[in-house]
Amino acid sequence: MFGGAVEPRRRGPLGKGGVASIYNTFAKHPRLLGIDRIFMSQSLAPDTFGLPKSAGAPAQPRRGAQDHRPVVWWLFAMCALIALMVSVGGATRLTDSGLSITEWKPIVGAIPPLSQETWLAEFEKYKQIPEYAEVNAGMSLGAFKEIYWWEWGHRFLGRVIGLAFAIPFFVFVVTGRVRGALRWQLLGLFLLGGAQGALGWYMVKSGLTERVDVSQYRLAAHLGLAIALFALMLVRALTLRRTYTARVSDAAPPFGRQSTLARAWVFAGLLTGGIYLQIILGAFVAGLRAGHSYNTWPLMGGRFFPEAYFDGAPRFAALFETFAAVQFNHRMMAYLLFAAALVFAWRLRKTAMAKPALIFASLVSAQAVLGIITLLTYTPIGLGLAHQLGALLVLSTGIWMTERAYFFSQFVRLQGVTGARSSSMSTMGGTMTPELAV
Repeated sequence: MFGGAVEPRRRGPLGKGGVASIYNTFAKHPRLLGIDRIFMSQSLAPDTFGLPKSAGAPAQPRRGAQDHRPVVWWLFAMCALIALMVSVGGATRLTDSGLSITEWKPIVGAIPPLSQETWLAEFEKYKQIPEYAEVNAGMSLGAFKEIYWWEWGHRFLGRVIGLAFAIPFFVFVVTGRVRGALRWQLLGLFLLGGAQGALGWYMVKSGLTERVDVSQYRLAAHLGLAIALFALMLVRALTLRRTYTARVSDAAPPFGRQSTLARAWVFAGLLTGGIYLQIILGAFVAGLRAGHSYNTWPLMGGRFFPEAYFDGAPRFAALFETFAAVQFNHRMMAYLLFAAALVFAWRLRKTAMAKPALIFASLVSAQAVLGIITLLTYTPIGLGLAHQLGALLVLSTGIWMTERAYFFSQFVRLQGVTGARSSSMSTMGGTMTPELAV
Protein backbone atom coordinates (compact mmCIF):
# COMPACT_ATOMS: atom_id res chain seq x y z
CA MET A 1 0.00 0.00 0.00
CA PHE A 2 2.87 2.33 0.84
CA GLY A 3 5.68 1.93 -1.70
CA GLY A 4 4.47 -1.55 -2.67
CA ALA A 5 6.00 -3.22 0.39
CA VAL A 6 4.63 -6.67 1.08
CA GLU A 7 4.40 -7.85 4.66
CA PRO A 8 5.97 -11.31 5.04
CA ARG A 9 3.61 -14.14 5.86
CA ARG A 10 3.71 -15.05 9.53
CA ARG A 11 3.60 -18.58 10.75
CA GLY A 12 0.59 -19.23 12.94
CA PRO A 13 0.71 -21.03 16.28
CA LEU A 14 -0.31 -24.31 14.67
CA GLY A 15 2.13 -24.28 11.79
CA LYS A 16 1.71 -23.71 8.07
CA GLY A 17 -1.24 -24.59 5.89
CA GLY A 18 -4.19 -26.90 6.60
CA VAL A 19 -5.63 -26.34 10.05
CA ALA A 20 -3.45 -23.27 10.49
CA SER A 21 -5.19 -21.52 7.59
CA ILE A 22 -8.63 -22.11 9.10
CA TYR A 23 -7.32 -21.17 12.51
CA ASN A 24 -5.85 -17.87 11.29
CA THR A 25 -8.97 -17.02 9.30
CA PHE A 26 -11.19 -17.22 12.37
CA ALA A 27 -8.59 -15.40 14.45
CA LYS A 28 -8.58 -12.45 12.06
CA HIS A 29 -12.36 -12.45 11.62
CA PRO A 30 -13.99 -13.43 14.95
CA ARG A 31 -17.41 -12.36 13.69
CA LEU A 32 -17.43 -15.47 11.51
CA LEU A 33 -18.03 -17.43 14.70
CA GLY A 34 -19.88 -14.72 16.59
CA ILE A 35 -17.34 -15.08 19.39
CA ASP A 36 -16.82 -11.33 19.59
CA ARG A 37 -20.41 -11.06 20.80
CA ILE A 38 -20.16 -14.07 23.11
CA PHE A 39 -17.03 -13.13 25.00
CA MET A 40 -17.27 -9.36 25.21
CA SER A 41 -20.37 -7.99 26.89
CA GLN A 42 -19.47 -4.41 26.05
CA SER A 43 -18.13 -2.70 22.93
CA LEU A 44 -14.38 -2.96 22.52
CA ALA A 45 -13.58 0.69 22.87
CA PRO A 46 -10.46 1.39 24.95
CA ASP A 47 -12.54 2.74 27.83
CA THR A 48 -14.30 -0.64 28.05
CA PHE A 49 -11.27 -1.86 29.94
CA GLY A 50 -11.31 1.17 32.22
CA LEU A 51 -7.57 1.68 31.77
CA PRO A 52 -6.33 3.85 34.63
CA LYS A 53 -3.77 6.58 34.40
CA SER A 54 -1.46 4.95 36.94
CA ALA A 55 -0.21 1.35 36.85
CA GLY A 56 -1.87 -1.04 39.19
CA ALA A 57 -5.05 0.99 39.70
CA PRO A 58 -8.32 -0.89 39.35
CA ALA A 59 -10.46 -0.44 36.29
CA GLN A 60 -13.19 2.18 36.45
CA PRO A 61 -16.57 1.29 34.95
CA ARG A 62 -17.72 3.28 31.98
CA ARG A 63 -20.15 6.11 32.53
CA GLY A 64 -23.66 4.75 32.95
CA ALA A 65 -22.43 1.16 33.30
CA GLN A 66 -24.27 -1.16 35.68
CA ASP A 67 -22.64 -2.77 38.70
CA HIS A 68 -23.13 -6.43 37.77
CA ARG A 69 -21.51 -7.99 40.82
CA PRO A 70 -24.77 -9.41 42.29
CA VAL A 71 -25.76 -10.76 38.87
CA VAL A 72 -22.36 -12.36 38.41
CA TRP A 73 -22.44 -14.13 41.77
CA TRP A 74 -26.00 -15.28 41.09
CA LEU A 75 -24.94 -16.77 37.75
CA PHE A 76 -21.98 -18.51 39.40
CA ALA A 77 -24.40 -19.96 41.99
CA MET A 78 -26.66 -21.17 39.17
CA CYS A 79 -23.68 -22.89 37.56
CA ALA A 80 -22.99 -24.67 40.85
CA LEU A 81 -26.63 -25.82 41.04
CA ILE A 82 -26.52 -27.14 37.48
CA ALA A 83 -23.29 -29.00 38.28
CA LEU A 84 -25.06 -30.56 41.27
CA MET A 85 -28.00 -31.43 39.03
CA VAL A 86 -25.70 -33.18 36.55
CA SER A 87 -24.08 -35.10 39.40
CA VAL A 88 -27.43 -36.25 40.81
CA GLY A 89 -28.52 -37.19 37.28
CA GLY A 90 -25.37 -39.27 36.93
CA ALA A 91 -26.09 -41.04 40.20
CA THR A 92 -29.65 -41.66 39.05
CA ARG A 93 -28.29 -43.31 35.93
CA LEU A 94 -25.65 -45.37 37.71
CA THR A 95 -28.19 -46.67 40.26
CA ASP A 96 -30.76 -47.59 37.57
CA SER A 97 -33.27 -45.20 39.12
CA GLY A 98 -34.34 -43.14 36.13
CA LEU A 99 -37.52 -45.09 35.31
CA SER A 100 -38.85 -45.40 38.85
CA ILE A 101 -41.31 -42.51 38.34
CA THR A 102 -43.50 -43.28 35.35
CA GLU A 103 -45.43 -40.00 35.15
CA TRP A 104 -44.54 -36.36 34.61
CA LYS A 105 -46.38 -33.99 36.93
CA PRO A 106 -44.45 -30.69 37.00
CA ILE A 107 -46.50 -29.24 39.89
CA VAL A 108 -48.00 -31.96 42.09
CA GLY A 109 -45.04 -34.23 41.39
CA ALA A 110 -42.99 -32.09 43.76
CA ILE A 111 -44.74 -33.86 46.66
CA PRO A 112 -43.34 -37.36 47.27
CA PRO A 113 -45.43 -40.31 48.52
CA LEU A 114 -46.27 -39.67 52.16
CA SER A 115 -48.26 -42.78 53.10
CA GLN A 116 -48.06 -46.52 52.63
CA GLU A 117 -50.97 -46.39 50.20
CA THR A 118 -49.33 -43.81 47.93
CA TRP A 119 -46.06 -45.75 48.00
CA LEU A 120 -47.85 -48.93 46.95
CA ALA A 121 -49.66 -47.03 44.19
CA GLU A 122 -46.36 -45.74 42.80
CA PHE A 123 -44.86 -49.22 43.05
CA GLU A 124 -47.76 -50.70 41.09
CA LYS A 125 -47.20 -48.16 38.29
CA TYR A 126 -43.53 -49.16 38.16
CA LYS A 127 -44.50 -52.84 37.87
CA GLN A 128 -46.27 -52.10 34.58
CA ILE A 129 -43.10 -51.16 32.66
CA PRO A 130 -40.65 -53.60 30.99
CA GLU A 131 -37.76 -52.74 33.34
CA TYR A 132 -39.53 -54.29 36.29
CA ALA A 133 -40.58 -57.41 34.43
CA GLU A 134 -37.23 -58.08 32.77
CA VAL A 135 -34.69 -56.62 35.20
CA ASN A 136 -36.18 -56.06 38.66
CA ALA A 137 -38.86 -58.75 38.94
CA GLY A 138 -39.54 -59.50 42.59
CA MET A 139 -38.14 -56.18 43.83
CA SER A 140 -39.24 -55.30 47.35
CA LEU A 141 -40.99 -52.06 48.25
CA GLY A 142 -37.94 -51.00 50.23
CA ALA A 143 -35.66 -51.44 47.23
CA PHE A 144 -38.14 -49.51 45.09
CA LYS A 145 -38.09 -46.62 47.55
CA GLU A 146 -34.31 -46.36 47.19
CA ILE A 147 -34.41 -45.88 43.44
CA TYR A 148 -37.53 -43.70 43.67
CA TRP A 149 -35.81 -41.18 45.94
CA TRP A 150 -32.94 -40.77 43.48
CA GLU A 151 -35.29 -39.93 40.60
CA TRP A 152 -37.52 -37.77 42.78
CA GLY A 153 -34.50 -35.86 44.08
CA HIS A 154 -33.29 -35.29 40.53
CA ARG A 155 -36.63 -33.88 39.44
CA PHE A 156 -37.09 -31.84 42.62
CA LEU A 157 -33.67 -30.27 42.18
CA GLY A 158 -34.74 -29.25 38.68
CA ARG A 159 -37.71 -27.40 40.18
CA VAL A 160 -35.43 -25.72 42.74
CA ILE A 161 -33.12 -24.56 39.96
CA GLY A 162 -36.08 -23.09 38.08
CA LEU A 163 -37.15 -21.05 41.11
CA ALA A 164 -33.55 -20.09 41.95
CA PHE A 165 -33.30 -18.60 38.46
CA ALA A 166 -36.76 -17.06 38.06
CA ILE A 167 -37.04 -15.19 41.37
CA PRO A 168 -33.66 -13.36 41.32
CA PHE A 169 -34.09 -12.69 37.60
CA PHE A 170 -37.42 -10.99 38.27
CA VAL A 171 -35.89 -8.93 41.08
CA PHE A 172 -32.93 -7.87 38.91
CA VAL A 173 -35.23 -6.83 36.08
CA VAL A 174 -37.51 -4.82 38.39
CA THR A 175 -34.59 -3.07 40.10
CA GLY A 176 -32.90 -2.28 36.79
CA ARG A 177 -29.77 -4.32 37.34
CA VAL A 178 -30.62 -6.45 34.30
CA ARG A 179 -31.87 -4.65 31.23
CA GLY A 180 -31.42 -4.37 27.49
CA ALA A 181 -29.83 -7.28 25.65
CA LEU A 182 -28.75 -8.94 28.91
CA ARG A 183 -32.38 -9.26 30.00
CA TRP A 184 -33.33 -11.10 26.83
CA GLN A 185 -30.26 -13.32 26.98
CA LEU A 186 -31.09 -14.42 30.53
CA LEU A 187 -34.73 -14.94 29.62
CA GLY A 188 -33.55 -17.20 26.81
CA LEU A 189 -31.53 -19.23 29.32
CA PHE A 190 -34.62 -19.59 31.51
CA LEU A 191 -36.66 -20.88 28.57
CA LEU A 192 -33.87 -23.34 27.72
CA GLY A 193 -34.07 -24.57 31.29
CA GLY A 194 -37.77 -25.27 30.82
CA ALA A 195 -37.02 -27.10 27.59
CA GLN A 196 -34.47 -29.16 29.49
CA GLY A 197 -37.18 -30.41 31.84
CA ALA A 198 -39.41 -31.39 28.92
CA LEU A 199 -36.49 -33.12 27.22
CA GLY A 200 -35.85 -35.08 30.40
CA TRP A 201 -39.37 -36.46 30.34
CA TYR A 202 -39.03 -37.22 26.62
CA MET A 203 -35.96 -39.26 27.53
CA VAL A 204 -37.75 -41.14 30.31
CA LYS A 205 -40.69 -41.97 28.02
CA SER A 206 -38.35 -43.91 25.73
CA GLY A 207 -37.85 -46.51 28.47
CA LEU A 208 -41.45 -47.00 29.58
CA THR A 209 -42.86 -49.21 26.82
CA GLU A 210 -40.59 -51.27 24.57
CA ARG A 211 -37.20 -50.90 26.29
CA VAL A 212 -35.73 -51.64 29.68
CA ASP A 213 -33.64 -48.50 29.52
CA VAL A 214 -33.81 -44.99 28.07
CA SER A 215 -32.59 -44.21 24.56
CA GLN A 216 -28.90 -43.33 24.50
CA TYR A 217 -29.66 -40.66 21.90
CA ARG A 218 -32.19 -38.93 24.14
CA LEU A 219 -29.87 -39.29 27.12
CA ALA A 220 -27.06 -37.62 25.16
CA ALA A 221 -29.41 -34.81 24.11
CA HIS A 222 -30.59 -34.34 27.72
CA LEU A 223 -27.06 -34.18 29.08
CA GLY A 224 -25.88 -32.05 26.17
CA LEU A 225 -28.51 -29.38 26.81
CA ALA A 226 -27.70 -29.36 30.54
CA ILE A 227 -24.00 -28.85 29.81
CA ALA A 228 -24.83 -26.17 27.23
CA LEU A 229 -26.88 -24.28 29.84
CA PHE A 230 -24.01 -24.58 32.30
CA ALA A 231 -21.53 -23.29 29.72
CA LEU A 232 -23.70 -20.37 28.58
CA MET A 233 -24.28 -19.21 32.15
CA LEU A 234 -20.59 -19.46 32.94
CA VAL A 235 -19.65 -17.51 29.82
CA ARG A 236 -22.14 -14.78 30.72
CA ALA A 237 -20.88 -14.61 34.29
CA LEU A 238 -17.26 -14.31 33.16
CA THR A 239 -17.96 -11.61 30.56
CA LEU A 240 -19.95 -9.56 33.06
CA ARG A 241 -17.22 -10.02 35.62
CA ARG A 242 -14.67 -8.75 33.13
CA THR A 243 -16.36 -5.34 33.09
CA TYR A 244 -15.17 -4.63 36.65
CA THR A 245 -12.00 -6.75 37.02
CA ALA A 246 -9.83 -5.49 34.14
CA ARG A 247 -6.78 -3.62 35.36
CA VAL A 248 -3.32 -2.68 34.19
CA SER A 249 -0.14 -3.46 36.11
CA ASP A 250 3.53 -3.15 35.39
CA ALA A 251 3.98 -6.33 37.42
CA ALA A 252 1.82 -8.40 35.07
CA PRO A 253 3.58 -11.08 33.00
CA PRO A 254 4.85 -9.99 29.58
CA PHE A 255 2.79 -10.80 26.52
CA GLY A 256 5.62 -12.82 25.02
CA ARG A 257 4.89 -14.13 21.54
CA GLN A 258 2.37 -11.52 20.51
CA SER A 259 1.35 -13.09 17.20
CA THR A 260 0.67 -16.39 18.96
CA LEU A 261 -1.15 -14.78 21.87
CA ALA A 262 -3.35 -12.67 19.62
CA ARG A 263 -4.84 -15.80 18.06
CA ALA A 264 -4.63 -18.25 20.96
CA TRP A 265 -8.31 -17.80 21.80
CA VAL A 266 -9.31 -19.63 18.61
CA PHE A 267 -7.46 -22.80 19.52
CA ALA A 268 -8.62 -22.44 23.16
CA GLY A 269 -12.20 -22.29 21.90
CA LEU A 270 -11.68 -25.34 19.70
CA LEU A 271 -10.25 -27.26 22.66
CA THR A 272 -13.22 -26.27 24.82
CA GLY A 273 -15.60 -27.36 22.08
CA GLY A 274 -13.72 -30.66 21.95
CA ILE A 275 -14.31 -31.14 25.67
CA TYR A 276 -18.05 -30.58 25.13
CA LEU A 277 -18.05 -33.15 22.34
CA GLN A 278 -16.19 -35.58 24.58
CA ILE A 279 -18.87 -35.20 27.25
CA ILE A 280 -21.52 -36.08 24.66
CA LEU A 281 -19.52 -39.15 23.62
CA GLY A 282 -19.35 -40.08 27.28
CA ALA A 283 -23.14 -39.85 27.44
CA PHE A 284 -23.36 -42.58 24.79
CA VAL A 285 -21.03 -44.73 26.89
CA ALA A 286 -23.29 -44.20 29.89
CA GLY A 287 -26.45 -44.71 27.84
CA LEU A 288 -25.33 -48.16 26.66
CA ARG A 289 -23.51 -48.98 29.92
CA ALA A 290 -20.44 -49.57 27.80
CA GLY A 291 -18.22 -48.81 30.77
CA HIS A 292 -18.91 -52.34 32.02
CA SER A 293 -17.35 -53.91 28.93
CA TYR A 294 -13.81 -53.86 27.51
CA ASN A 295 -12.39 -53.14 30.96
CA THR A 296 -8.79 -53.26 29.80
CA TRP A 297 -6.38 -50.59 28.67
CA PRO A 298 -4.85 -49.67 26.26
CA LEU A 299 -6.27 -52.51 24.12
CA MET A 300 -9.93 -53.46 23.68
CA GLY A 301 -10.46 -57.20 23.53
CA GLY A 302 -6.76 -57.66 22.78
CA ARG A 303 -6.86 -55.27 19.82
CA PHE A 304 -6.42 -51.55 19.32
CA PHE A 305 -9.48 -51.38 17.05
CA PRO A 306 -12.16 -53.67 18.52
CA GLU A 307 -13.46 -56.39 16.26
CA ALA A 308 -17.06 -55.75 17.34
CA TYR A 309 -17.00 -52.07 16.37
CA PHE A 310 -19.48 -52.71 13.54
CA ASP A 311 -21.86 -55.29 14.97
CA GLY A 312 -24.48 -55.29 12.26
CA ALA A 313 -24.66 -53.17 9.11
CA PRO A 314 -21.70 -50.76 8.82
CA ARG A 315 -23.78 -47.62 8.79
CA PHE A 316 -23.49 -44.28 10.55
CA ALA A 317 -25.84 -45.25 13.38
CA ALA A 318 -23.58 -48.15 14.30
CA LEU A 319 -21.09 -45.59 15.61
CA PHE A 320 -23.44 -45.01 18.55
CA GLU A 321 -25.14 -48.38 19.00
CA THR A 322 -22.47 -50.89 20.00
CA PHE A 323 -20.47 -51.13 23.19
CA ALA A 324 -17.23 -51.31 21.24
CA ALA A 325 -18.01 -48.32 19.04
CA VAL A 326 -19.05 -45.83 21.73
CA GLN A 327 -16.17 -46.75 24.02
CA PHE A 328 -13.61 -46.63 21.21
CA ASN A 329 -14.91 -43.21 20.11
CA HIS A 330 -14.64 -41.94 23.68
CA ARG A 331 -11.10 -43.25 24.01
CA MET A 332 -9.89 -41.76 20.71
CA MET A 333 -11.33 -38.34 21.51
CA ALA A 334 -9.60 -38.46 24.90
CA TYR A 335 -6.24 -39.17 23.23
CA LEU A 336 -6.76 -36.32 20.78
CA LEU A 337 -7.68 -33.81 23.48
CA PHE A 338 -4.77 -34.91 25.66
CA ALA A 339 -2.27 -34.35 22.85
CA ALA A 340 -3.84 -31.06 21.76
CA ALA A 341 -3.86 -29.68 25.31
CA LEU A 342 -0.16 -30.48 25.73
CA VAL A 343 0.71 -28.84 22.41
CA PHE A 344 -1.34 -25.78 23.34
CA ALA A 345 0.41 -25.44 26.69
CA TRP A 346 3.81 -25.82 25.02
CA ARG A 347 3.07 -23.19 22.39
CA LEU A 348 1.98 -20.66 25.01
CA ARG A 349 4.68 -21.41 27.57
CA LYS A 350 6.38 -18.01 27.05
CA THR A 351 3.26 -15.88 26.87
CA ALA A 352 0.87 -14.35 29.37
CA MET A 353 -1.40 -17.36 28.76
CA ALA A 354 1.18 -19.88 29.99
CA LYS A 355 -0.45 -20.46 33.39
CA PRO A 356 -4.05 -20.97 32.16
CA ALA A 357 -2.87 -23.28 29.38
CA LEU A 358 -0.79 -25.32 31.83
CA ILE A 359 -3.71 -25.60 34.27
CA PHE A 360 -5.96 -26.77 31.46
CA ALA A 361 -3.46 -29.35 30.20
CA SER A 362 -2.95 -30.65 33.74
CA LEU A 363 -6.68 -31.08 34.30
CA VAL A 364 -7.13 -32.83 30.95
CA SER A 365 -4.32 -35.22 31.90
CA ALA A 366 -5.81 -35.90 35.34
CA GLN A 367 -9.23 -36.50 33.79
CA ALA A 368 -7.74 -38.98 31.32
CA VAL A 369 -6.04 -40.91 34.14
CA LEU A 370 -9.27 -40.90 36.17
CA GLY A 371 -11.16 -42.24 33.15
CA ILE A 372 -8.71 -45.13 32.76
CA ILE A 373 -8.96 -46.01 36.46
CA THR A 374 -12.77 -45.87 36.28
CA LEU A 375 -12.74 -48.22 33.31
CA LEU A 376 -10.32 -50.71 34.86
CA THR A 377 -12.43 -50.88 38.05
CA TYR A 378 -15.69 -51.57 36.15
CA THR A 379 -17.15 -48.09 36.71
CA PRO A 380 -18.05 -47.96 40.41
CA ILE A 381 -20.55 -45.23 41.29
CA GLY A 382 -18.04 -43.08 43.18
CA LEU A 383 -15.46 -43.03 40.40
CA GLY A 384 -18.14 -42.64 37.74
CA LEU A 385 -19.48 -39.51 39.44
CA ALA A 386 -15.96 -38.18 39.99
CA HIS A 387 -15.21 -38.65 36.29
CA GLN A 388 -18.40 -36.80 35.37
CA LEU A 389 -17.67 -33.87 37.69
CA GLY A 390 -14.09 -33.85 36.41
CA ALA A 391 -15.42 -33.32 32.91
CA LEU A 392 -17.38 -30.27 34.12
CA LEU A 393 -14.26 -28.92 35.80
CA VAL A 394 -12.22 -29.32 32.61
CA LEU A 395 -14.98 -27.66 30.57
CA SER A 396 -15.19 -24.76 33.04
CA THR A 397 -11.43 -24.29 32.88
CA GLY A 398 -11.57 -24.32 29.09
CA ILE A 399 -14.25 -21.62 29.06
CA TRP A 400 -12.28 -19.50 31.52
CA MET A 401 -9.12 -19.99 29.47
CA THR A 402 -10.87 -19.04 26.22
CA GLU A 403 -12.43 -15.92 27.71
CA ARG A 404 -9.10 -14.90 29.18
CA ALA A 405 -7.26 -15.53 25.90
CA TYR A 406 -9.85 -13.53 23.98
CA PHE A 407 -9.49 -10.61 26.37
CA PHE A 408 -5.73 -10.70 25.95
CA SER A 409 -6.05 -10.76 22.17
CA GLN A 410 -8.34 -7.73 22.19
CA PHE A 411 -6.08 -5.85 24.56
CA VAL A 412 -3.12 -6.62 22.32
CA ARG A 413 -5.04 -5.32 19.34
CA LEU A 414 -6.23 -2.17 21.09
CA GLN A 415 -2.76 -1.34 22.34
CA GLY A 416 -1.32 -1.85 18.85
CA VAL A 417 1.24 -4.45 19.82
CA THR A 418 0.57 -6.82 16.91
CA GLY A 419 1.74 -6.70 13.34
CA ALA A 420 3.45 -3.52 12.18
CA ARG A 421 2.89 -1.72 15.49
CA SER A 422 4.98 -4.17 17.50
CA SER A 423 8.29 -2.63 16.49
CA SER A 424 7.16 0.93 17.12
CA MET A 425 5.81 0.07 20.57
CA SER A 426 9.03 -1.71 21.54
CA THR A 427 10.98 1.33 20.44
CA MET A 428 8.91 3.44 22.80
CA GLY A 429 10.04 1.29 25.70
CA GLY A 430 7.49 -1.44 26.21
CA THR A 431 3.73 -1.95 26.35
CA MET A 432 1.06 -1.94 28.98
CA THR A 433 -0.23 -5.36 29.97
CA PRO A 434 -3.48 -6.31 31.67
CA GLU A 435 -3.51 -8.02 35.03
CA LEU A 436 -6.58 -10.25 34.93
CA ALA A 437 -8.39 -11.48 37.96
CA VAL A 438 -8.28 -15.28 38.27
